[in-house]
Amino acid sequence: MWYRVGAVRSMTGGRKTQPQLSYKLKEVYSAMNEHPEAPTVGEVPKVIPSKNAIIDFHSGSCAVMENIGKFEVAICRSGRTDNEVSVRVETIDGTATEEQDYVAINEVITFKPGETEKFVEVEIINDNQWEPDEEFFLKISLLLDQEKRDGVQLGRISIMEITILNDDEPGMVMFQKRGFLVKESVGNAVIPVVRKNGADGEISVKWRTVDKSAISGHDYQGGEGTLVFKHTEIVQNIEIPIIDDMAPEKDEHFEVELFDPEGGAKLGQINRTAVTITNDDDFNNVLSNMMMMTNANLHSLQVHHETYIGQIKDALNVNGGDLENASGMDYFMHFLTFGWKIIFALVPPPSILGGWLCFFVSLAVIGVLTAIIGDLAAIFGCLVGLRDSVTAITFVALGTSLPDTFASKTAAVQEKYADNAVGNVTGSNSVNVFLGLGAPWFIAAVYHLCVGTKFVVKAGNLGFSVGLFSGLCVAALTFLMARRILGTFGKAELGGPTIPKYISFVFLIILWLIYVVCVSFQAYEYF
Repeated sequence: MWYRVGAVRSMTGGRKTQPQLSYKLKEVYSAMNEHPEAPTVGEVPKVIPSKNAIIDFHSGSCAVMENIGKFEVAICRSGRTDNEVSVRVETIDGTATEEQDYVAINEVITFKPGETEKFVEVEIINDNQWEPDEEFFLKISLLLDQEKRDGVQLGRISIMEITILNDDEPGMVMFQKRGFLVKESVGNAVIPVVRKNGADGEISVKWRTVDKSAISGHDYQGGEGTLVFKHTEIVQNIEIPIIDDMAPEKDEHFEVELFDPEGGAKLGQINRTAVTITNDDDFNNVLSNMMMMTNANLHSLQVHHETYIGQIKDALNVNGGDLENASGMDYFMHFLTFGWKIIFALVPPPSILGGWLCFFVSLAVIGVLTAIIGDLAAIFGCLVGLRDSVTAITFVALGTSLPDTFASKTAAVQEKYADNAVGNVTGSNSVNVFLGLGAPWFIAAVYHLCVGTKFVVKAGNLGFSVGLFSGLCVAALTFLMARRILGTFGKAELGGPTIPKYISFVFLIILWLIYVVCVSFQAYEYF
């Protein structure tokens, strides 16, 4: 039903049931892929070390002091080493900019046969102005000349980040954030302390715990200590043991405070953080919270509304009001089907009487709509000279099954298994037969019984049609079972390799054509 609703809404420009990526995010994604100076987010090319020389950096990142002057960066070669290869090395600005923080590089590096390592000299510009740590990038790329690109490819680390550490101050120490959440059974709570705006020399800072609703010795092992940052170190952790008493209780918290920094360092803005110990002993409470979060997040994916106002708003607006993701076809189909949307928006919402009122009113409206489609198809068949039996298996069948076709297509694309795609079509056809034929015949039989007359439906060519249909159904199901077994089709009912997939499509279309042609010929008494 989910896919059927989604298919009908896609056809009529209604609100989509599947979350969509907004156009703004699509533009950002495209820009990341197309920008010449940005690393691609597409597929990574397959590395073939036996055929090509693999060129990449020795490391993905490094940090240097601002006063280092010049230093060398290693470029490594692996894979094939018996040929001469060349690559281009260039710098890319980050927060650090060329000619202000470093000297730009744009040169070609050539590896002679047998050479496995080359060095690029990078120069950092030192100044006396304090500034935060900055970074820029070194990038390896293949040359534009196609002959120079043969036999060489980039390795896993083709872009290297270089961080320039400010050497004018030893930095500030602070907590990474103002609060941390830990489970009671975590063992040790790890609290990161970061050093920013400099990493020059050795510094230290003292810390201590402060009781709040959590009590030291009962809920955690508190205390105090000293953190020491060596030269260039920027992160240290405080570990505080958490006591698990295996008893359900409320969430509790304590605080950790930084004080008395030494070595020239200063305290940052976040010098106190709260550590909340969440109780994980009450499984029912955890499960209840999960259900509440799930219900809240799934609210936007509901295909129905609780009120008439919500239904009518969806019917009046293109794509259910989500104009940002509405396409031109959505607008066209919305205006084409606007009248039908308004009519069906008057069906009572499922929130009334447990959904039963919506169920029976929907059946009545669908019955009226089916009768209209049937009469229109019969009139069209009369105009073009087709008999009712032929009209029924062509125009009426296609009109009533079109939503199921799109729903099964959507299910085939999104589902891992073929159950929903195949089951939707077969189940829908069964309902069409049971309700479309069974219900009218049952009502007619009851009526004639009450008035004392006989209800007779002439078989006509029904026996031939049902027999042929059953035989073709057996052939189709046998073919699907064969697809599941044979490796040629990928051992799956749907999809698989390209050529066998299209062969399956043609075969099933031929079965449908055989049925339509044979029943039509029999209706016109050709055999």
